[in-house]
Amino acid sequence: MSKYDVFLSFRGPDTRRSFISFLHKELDRRKIQTFKDDDGLKCGREISQELVRAIEASRFAVVVVSANYAASPWCLGELVKIMELVDKDSLTVIPIFYGVNPSHLKSQTEEVAEQFKKHESREDPQKVLSWRQALTNLATYSGDCSWQWDDDWKMVDEITERISKKLVGVTGTPRRGSSIVGINRHMKELHRLLDLNSDRPVRVVGIWARGGTCRSALARFAYESISRDFDSHCFLGDVKKISQGHHLSDLHEEFVKKVQGRHLSKSTVKNQKVLLVADDVSKLDQIDALAEDFNGFGPGSVVIITTQDKQLFASYGIKNVYEVELLRFQKVRQLIRQLAFKQTGIAAAFQSVRGWLTSLALKWLGWLRGKPGSGSRKLLE
Repeated sequence: MSKYDVFLSFRGPDTRRSFISFLHKELDRRKIQTFKDDDGLKCGREISQELVRAIEASRFAVVVVSANYAASPWCLGELVKIMELVDKDSLTVIPIFYGVNPSHLKSQTEEVAEQFKKHESREDPQKVLSWRQALTNLATYSGDCSWQWDDDWKMVDEITERISKKLVGVTGTPRRGSSIVGINRHMKELHRLLDLNSDRPVRVVGIWARGGTCRSALARFAYESISRDFDSHCFLGDVKKISQGHHLSDLHEEFVKKVQGRHLSKSTVKNQKVLLVADDVSKLDQIDALAEDFNGFGPGSVVIITTQDKQLFASYGIKNVYEVELLRFQKVRQLIRQLAFKQTGIAAAFQSVRGWLTSLALKWLGWLRGKPGSGSRKLLE
């Protein structure tokens, strides 16, 4: 059972009296249970057990990476624990890049490189390696960059609103796809392929899995999770059906209609950062038809294509593919567990009956061998 909704990880001297103060106040106003450590807890270089327990008892970890975050062994220790729990699907991380470039964190260049040089001169090499890996992993997740906002309060309001909606998804009606077994693990792998903080040209990522329902649910969940990071976005469901019996130009028309729910011309999304999800593609010419649109997208754009025929990816030259042999919904797993439990109960009952019959048989044998009145114990005494 989670004790906190949010755990705040931050470098105190950088943001405690400014951004963190605003964020914590707004979270508190919205009745979101938040753990924010104070200076009194930090009495050494190692993360305290109190903080470990607080992280483990939280649903979300908001990691505010500021200029000197990576210079702090304490912050990096928190981050290692946070990312360990993210790997186990028991915590969701929300990164905020405050005055830092995510690409510098991922590649650990510029000021981050200097900070790690100091760590390597005085810390255990394995510990520093775990810090590096945790920071690199965090940088692959979609997060808010402070330079994209002209006002900290606006950013705080957007972040807290998003957390509120996510909490509704956790405690109330789940989002489509959230019922997939190991959804956080699947999203972690997708984040690495999507590389959302990149400003390179259009990135095309494939999702292949058996079973169209789960595959579509995963694509939809990914779309809803990251669409806010794009200028325009569109989810094209059932591409196979859209183009079936129609001209392939219908795919373009459907895309234009769906981008942010507005009727846009092809030139409107040109050079914008766009997210396009094309679900259930079955033919190469469908990708070709969509490519007429996404080849004009701006830097940082992402195209996600799902299909049951993974040979399509090789044929089109798509190398970033997330392959899942089997996707299952939580209800299926719960049903299996229930059946297993029932079978265990039946087996236990059978074992009990068999034990009783064996005991009874042994008593009968003892009685027959000893014969009544010969001094042996009778069957029923």
